[in-house]
Amino acid sequence: TFMGKIKHVAVIPDGNRRWAKQRKMPDFFGHKKGAETAEKIFNKALELEIPYLTFWASSLDNIKKRSKEEVAFLFKLFENQFRKLLNDRKIQEEGIKVRVLGKWNEVFPKGLREAIKKVIAETAEHKNHHLTLLMAYSGVDEMSEAVRRINEQFKENRPITEETIKQNLWTKELPPVDLVIRTGGEPHWSAGFMMWDTAEAKIHFSESLWPDFTPEEFETILSSASQKERRFGK
Repeated sequence: TFMGKIKHVAVIPDGNRRWAKQRKMPDFFGHKKGAETAEKIFNKALELEIPYLTFWASSLDNIKKRSKEEVAFLFKLFENQFRKLLNDRKIQEEGIKVRVLGKWNEVFPKGLREAIKKVIAETAEHKNHHLTLLMAYSGVDEMSEAVRRINEQFKENRPITEETIKQNLWTKELPPVDLVIRTGGEPHWSAGFMMWDTAEAKIHFSESLWPDFTPEEFETILSSASQKERRFGK
């Protein structure tokens, strides 16, 4: 177990479309295979007793800039995944709390929004494990909204502390991220991903395209990261 060393892992799953392209298949196949990979990684994180797993399921750009067909497929895929979560006995047995952060409530269709709200409501009291899905998410949006909220609250000259900032983020209930894993073999950051929470995180860039990423690779990365100390600038 990595308890005590790595409590919060965030995953940026990149490479679904490239995976499909390599196989001369439409993008849909990559997204479908990517959803299967996500399930395997969630299960592995549970098995390894990682208390907090955060998964970037879709950026706002994914929703706004992709073709209508691809976005409609993603919405249907997401809805199926949430309905699956509702019927998954593990969610109850393991006490998994599901959070969904981002602008999903503004841009997702009604059926999908309702499925998400149902999962959030049914897992609200759970405390053992925390699965956070970032949907229609952008870190720049998250930080901009936090600054706007703070500006509204602090009309008079009260000091703004680190705590103030954290309490106004969408991730206010989550601890700092210990490790970020980005797949897809292209090492870069995107849309200010969790910029506040990853300030001291270890970062691992995997060459695997997301549909090829295995629970074994996930465990190897965690094992390696848990053996290295973070120095926090010391």
